[in-house]
Formats: sequence, C-alpha cells, structure tokens
Amino acid sequence: MNRLLAGWLAILGTWSLLFLAATPAWAAEPQVCTAQVLSSAAARAQKPDDSRPFDGWEPVELPDIWVHRWPGFDGTVWYRIEWEWVCDGGSTGASKQALALSLGGISMAGEVHINDDLLWRDASLTEPLSQSWNMPRLWLLPESALRDGVNTIWIRVVGMAAYTPGLGTLFLGPLAQAETIHASNLWRQRNVHYIAMGLSGAMGCIYLVVWCLRRSEQAYGWYALMSLCWVVYMATILATDAWPFDSIEAHSRLNNVAFILYVMAFCLFTWRFGAQQLPRVEKALWLTTGAGILVSLVATRPSMELVWGIFVLIFLANSLQFQWHAWRTREPQHLLLALCWLVFLIVGVHDILVLLKGWGSHEMWGALTGPVTVLFMALLLGGRLASSMHRIEHFNQELQEHAAQARAELAEVLAREHSQALSHARLRERMAIVQDLHDGLGGSLVRSMALVEQSREPLSNERMLSLLKVLRDDLRQVIDYESSASAVVPETPIQWIAPLRHRFTRLFDELDIEISWQVAEKWRSPPSALHCLGLARVVEEALSNVIKHSQARHVSVSCAQPEADTLRIVIQDDGVGFDVQAVREAGLGVGMRSMAARAERLGGHMDVSSGDGGTVICVILRL
Repeated sequence: MNRLLAGWLAILGTWSLLFLAATPAWAAEPQVCTAQVLSSAAARAQKPDDSRPFDGWEPVELPDIWVHRWPGFDGTVWYRIEWEWVCDGGSTGASKQALALSLGGISMAGEVHINDDLLWRDASLTEPLSQSWNMPRLWLLPESALRDGVNTIWIRVVGMAAYTPGLGTLFLGPLAQAETIHASNLWRQRNVHYIAMGLSGAMGCIYLVVWCLRRSEQAYGWYALMSLCWVVYMATILATDAWPFDSIEAHSRLNNVAFILYVMAFCLFTWRFGAQQLPRVEKALWLTTGAGILVSLVATRPSMELVWGIFVLIFLANSLQFQWHAWRTREPQHLLLALCWLVFLIVGVHDILVLLKGWGSHEMWGALTGPVTVLFMALLLGGRLASSMHRIEHFNQELQEHAAQARAELAEVLAREHSQALSHARLRERMAIVQDLHDGLGGSLVRSMALVEQSREPLSNERMLSLLKVLRDDLRQVIDYESSASAVVPETPIQWIAPLRHRFTRLFDELDIEISWQVAEKWRSPPSALHCLGLARVVEEALSNVIKHSQARHVSVSCAQPEADTLRIVIQDDGVGFDVQAVREAGLGVGMRSMAARAERLGGHMDVSSGDGGTVICVILRL
C-alpha cells in the first residue's frame, strides 16, 4: 500500500515538471519598450524651397535660439531629433508604449514631421507669421508612422533674427508623462497669464469707475490705466497671429507702445498713491514716454529694443525708489505697496536674467506671481477705498454734529435777532409817529398859530372850528398811517396834490404869500399809496418851514416825471435862506432831517440848497 502511494506521487511530480516546462512565453510578465533620444541637430534650410538640408548639421541642445549660432539669420532652420526604441532587458519582442511629443514652443512658426509623415503645421509660415513661441504643443505619435530601430522627428522653424527664433523645450515619451509636462507648460505659459489678464482687466474697470466718480483720487485712475495697458501688453504676447496687423513688426510695435504706457502709468500710480511730489521727474517721464512711443512707431527693431530696455530700467528704478519712500513715511499702506513692488523688483530682475540667457519662458517667475500680485493690489486698493469711505462716514457724522451745534447756535442768534428786530420795529414805529406828528399835526399847528397871530381881528367861532377840524383830520391821518399804505392811489398827480393845494393856498393867501403850483396832468408811471403819503408829508413839512422861517413872499411847488420811473418834486421860495452845512453840523433842523429820512425810506433822496436868494428843496424818487 505504501509502495503504491509512493508510485502515484512520483508520477504526479513528473507530470507537474512537464507542465511547467511546457508553459508558453506569454504567460510571463510582458516587456515594455519606450523611446530614447539619440541626437539633436540643426541646419539652415536649402534655398529656394526651404527643403531639408543634406549637410551643415550642427548638434544643439534644446531649447535653442539660432541667432547665437547664426547671427542675423532670417528664414528657415530644420531641427532633426533622432531616437530609437529601448526595451526592458533588451528583448526585441517587447510591447511598445504609446508615444507623445510635447513642445514648449516654436519661434515664430513651424511644422513637425515624424519620419516622412507630416504631423502638424502652423497656420501661416509666411509673413505675417504665426506666433507659436508661447504656445505649448502636444501630439500623440501615430503607430503607422513609426519604424523599428531609429526614427527621426523633423521640425521646420521659420523665424526672424529680431524676434529670438528657435525651438523650445522638447519631450518624447509616454503619453501620460507628456500630458503632465504639457499641462505644466500650458499653465505657466498661457493659463496663468489669462487669469492675471482677467483679474487686471476687472480691477482696471472697477477702479476706472471709482476714479470717474471721485476724480480727486488720481491714484485709482492711474491704476486703472496701468491695468488696462497690462491687459493689452499680455494680449499681444499671448496672441498666436498678428491680427489685426499685416506684419509681425506692426504687432511688435503695439506690444512696445503698450509696455511703455504701462510703465508710465505704473510710475504715476506709485507717486500718487505715495503722495509724492516729483514735478521734474514727472516732466522727464512724460517726455521720455512721448519719445519712446514715437520711436516704437517709426524706428527700427534695435531702437525699439533699446526703448524697451530703458523702460524696464525705469520700472525697476521706480520699484526701488518707493522702498526708500515707504521706509521714510512708515505709513502702513505705503509699506504694503513697497512690499508688493519689492516682489516686482525681484521677479523682474530674475526674468530679465533668464531672457538674457536665451529661451526661458519655462523658467520665468512672472507668470506664477502675476495673479498673486494682482489680488494683493486689489486688496490694497480696496482697503484704501474702504478707509476713505470710513473717513467719509466719520466726517459725515462730525458734520451732522457740527450742523446740530450750528443750528442750536443759529436758533439762539435768531432769537436774539428777533428780540432786537422787535425792539427796532418799536423804535421805528415811534420815530414814524414822531415824524408824522411833526410833519402832519405839527405843520397844522404851526399854520393855525400863524393864522391866529397874523389875523387883524379875532377869529370867529366857525373859523376856529374849521382849524380844529383840520387838526383832527391830521391826527386821524397819523393814526391811520398803516392803513393809508393800502389806500387807493390817486388817478392823476393833480388829484394827489389837490388836498395840499387847497389847504396851503388858502393859508398862504391869508398870510399874503403868493404860491404857484406846476403839476403834471397824469402819471407816466403811478407811484404806490405809500409813496403818495410820504411825499405829501415831505411837501407839508417843506411848506410849514416856509411859513415858520423863510419870510418869503413867493413860493412855487412843482411835481413832474422827467422819466417814467422817476418822480421829482421841487419846493422853492424867495425867503432869507440859511446855511445848510452849519445847520447839519449843529444837529439842528429836525424837520430837515425828518424829510431826508422819509425820502430815503421811500427809496429816493433829497437835495437842499439855500442862500440869500431863497431855498430850493428837491426830492427825487425812483419808482
């Protein structure tokens, strides 16, 4: 039994060995083949069809700029990259990976061949050339175009010496790895710039609106211009063709002008934000900007590059100068802006050194720091705007408090003024009553006294009653002074002067004084009732003074309107006269002062002239 079991085990082991020996090769882990670059070379194309050259090949390292090798050469250069399959363990039966080709850029335009098959070609290989220098490319190599052994990638590049012609970074390998490299290149060379452009454009538009609403905040206006000029500058860099221009040179001129305006706005924004007064430097900047734009529009490419370099130095110098200014002022906003400009300074110096070495778009820092600095500037300017709004709100609060205080003070002043106005009104009323009593009732008393004194015989009761009635009427006129202001205006000057004429003509006849009246037949422009009453008082006082003081034998009264808006009244006598100046200086002549004051209140003036030949009183009133 044991021997039988041992025999079966021996047979089973033998069959197992035979099975393992007969297992096919595909059951083992598969071998993988990938590409290995053997050499890279470049040569100038053959004329006249720019075909691939047979000789003149020189080894190159990518990225490559051919002006370092062939200065001043414009035209076509062919790049030849040879590679072969390399398999793990050297097995010729290994499987081959899917291969992809990634290029960092072609300056300016080109086409790619894999062995003898065309893989890709730019839109334009003649002027205006396509601009692929900042456009990463990725292609999956078709298996049908690949060979066993050595394969060749032919890249034709068309460029001009003035625009840094050559070929960028190159990767040939597995698709997944090529896609990762291409995504990194695309992010660095394009996407991050698009993000920065979008942020700059948005911030520029926002602060342009802020500046339009607050023109005194010039810093916001210059920042808006700086941001928009940067958008135009980056748009020319990211463009893949020369549209809307018909040449690369015209496109390049726009690029230069946009950069010049960007640097100018950058400097002016910095100075306005930092409250710097640099009139001579600003004038020099304006002159340099104008000259730079003129050179960029009409001069040759070397002159444009010189202008570009000058404005790069201005940009760096301004960033450096503001560090000292911020340290001197120690204001938080200035220090934050100085920190941002310090980043610009470091990144700018680094990127310029990279450009001087050659093709370096994949090594520049500006692409990565651009969006960060734009956001930082947005926060800084937003903070300044918020601070300004806070100051405005605080100012409004203070203004309201001061306005309330001023209203309280004004109310107190108005109350005091109101009290004074009431007191002055009472005083004016008293003065008016005094003047009316003097001019009206006083004149009537004088006339009555004169009539009684100069009468040759005692007056009858009827005559005395008439005199008392006149006095009563004059007193009533004084009492009804305010209501008289709203009385009806006489239709003609004759009707206005008639009561005075009737009263004084009879009195002068009894006193043996001759009186004449020259009165216009109608008004050219009727006066108000207040004018009529005031002028009547003036005439009454003047005629009363004639009776009291003049000893005149002849008196004339004239009322005329030489112009439509002027009323003139003249009272003239041939009495003894008086010294007008002496009376005024002595403060005598209450009646004279009363007449002059009344004329002024009515809006006119009174002139008095007197001498040995008599006295003339002229009242001119502007209606």
